[in-house]
Amino acid sequence: MPAGSDFRALERQNRRDTVVLVGAFIIVFLLIGAAFDFFAGTLRFQQGHLYGAPIFMGLALIFALVQSTVSYFGGAPLILRSVHGQPLTPDTPKHQMVLNVIQEMAVAARLPVPKAYFIPDSAPNAFATGRNPEHSVICVTQGLIDNMDREELQGVIGHEMSHIADYDIRTMMMVAVLVGGIAMLSDFMIRASFFSSMDRDSDRRDNGIAAIVMIVLAVLAPMLSQLIAMAVSREREYLADASAVEFTRNPRALLRALQRIAETESPLKEGVRGTAHLFIVNPLAANADDEGGFFANLFSTHPPLRKRIERLQAMLGAPTAATPASDRA
Repeated sequence: MPAGSDFRALERQNRRDTVVLVGAFIIVFLLIGAAFDFFAGTLRFQQGHLYGAPIFMGLALIFALVQSTVSYFGGAPLILRSVHGQPLTPDTPKHQMVLNVIQEMAVAARLPVPKAYFIPDSAPNAFATGRNPEHSVICVTQGLIDNMDREELQGVIGHEMSHIADYDIRTMMMVAVLVGGIAMLSDFMIRASFFSSMDRDSDRRDNGIAAIVMIVLAVLAPMLSQLIAMAVSREREYLADASAVEFTRNPRALLRALQRIAETESPLKEGVRGTAHLFIVNPLAANADDEGGFFANLFSTHPPLRKRIERLQAMLGAPTAATPASDRA
């Protein structure tokens, strides 16, 4: 189980990860800008030499820096807006119970109480976001509120509190916003290329090869950025599951919650690919257990739900075959 010192080590590691990830995304922004420079003719090869000014690379760098700043200071509101999150108020007994559980888990994790939001969607799911514990948010779906009992809610909220405690929220929030920025810039560049002609001088062939290489990169950039987000997310879900057990002191809580979620067949209507890695389970899959071989897992935002359930069952010394939550209720 992670101890307090382990969380401090994770915080330092996540600070480094955030810097590395932002640096990697900025490089991708620059390469997309270079691709547009070749299409617009502001950069060109002539007799084996590179000529021109990287105008669009400079604009891409400015765009990347703005995106990074926006994602750090304003990423959480952008994410909540993208999934139509609404403030959670104690207007019903179930909503009050969720607010109480969030306060309990914050005390257990020795963290400030996060702001609470909900998504009016019937699929059970949840995520946490924000730049640090003092500016954190936990968002749950109405389906989670309606379908979970108090113990199961503690397991889910404990999982999200772990992401807040070890600063996963900042890394994954910035990834979510930067992935969207890369997709937007890449799409703009590809669309604009149809209205731009290749350089028509004697070195057209060299310029064409360079532009083709860069355009391929621009097309692949959104996919590569998604793969980065998915890989980072998968590695951290197992740790958050284990930490939820520490906060709740009850392996059964999250186990029951994940088993209940596994029974649903309705994807989140408000789920978008750019924020999928934030949720406790894949919000885009009809069935959250996405076991399907190497390539299926490579393109998955989460580790297979079955494996997560088996790990929690192992903590209880229970058989690894998952039993539907409805049979145990």
